[in-house]
Amino acid sequence: MSDAALLLKTLPSAEAQAASTHQGAIQQHGWSPYNVNEGTVMAVAGKDYVIVAGDTRMSDGYSILSRDVSKLFKLTSKTVLASAGMQADAVTLRKVLAWKIIMYRHKHNKDMSTTAIAQLLGNTLYYKRFFPYYCFNVLAGLDSEGAGAVFGYDAIGSFERIPYGVTGSGSALITSILDNQVAFKTQLKNKKDLSAEECIDLVKDVMTSAGERDIYTGDSVDILLITKDGIKEEKFQLKKD
Repeated sequence: MSDAALLLKTLPSAEAQAASTHQGAIQQHGWSPYNVNEGTVMAVAGKDYVIVAGDTRMSDGYSILSRDVSKLFKLTSKTVLASAGMQADAVTLRKVLAWKIIMYRHKHNKDMSTTAIAQLLGNTLYYKRFFPYYCFNVLAGLDSEGAGAVFGYDAIGSFERIPYGVTGSGSALITSILDNQVAFKTQLKNKKDLSAEECIDLVKDVMTSAGERDIYTGDSVDILLITKDGIKEEKFQLKKD
């Protein structure tokens, strides 16, 4: 018997294949264009400063893909975008915003203001509302009066100016602490304006706390302090397990 005949003999008939399919469980194959790489980003606005922070761990499920991927992106000397979620979409969004800001600079011979970039980001996200960028954003910078400004966004561009913002996998762990220590919502009689140094210490504390409880937040934290003098960078180490 030839090899071809032997192969045909061993292959199940169409009827046998159909019976096997009906007897077994129904299988459905799907594909999603999205992948969440998790992580946590935050920003806190002060009277004459704003602090932006984001951890550097990039995950895929229970796997760590990288321990040193920054979630912060400098758009201008006064404005920083922080994005958690899908890393590929975050990078694409940064590129789109960067070339729009460059074109504005060439046309008007000046940098776009933080509030203008906030509107630009909202418009850019809304333009993609039917196939959204799968990243979760906080925009921070100094406004025209030199005060700290933080803007929080949903996935399709709705935004508002807020005193502080947190998004990503550790947001639920951090937001309540900022409610207490920045807005003093549960201790109004003790309300005060935090100095930049006090705020940086608070950011380190809350990111450390999130890293202890959220497996997707870890390794280290990029911290940017934005003032009228420019952007000061600091890297703070977290646990790596």
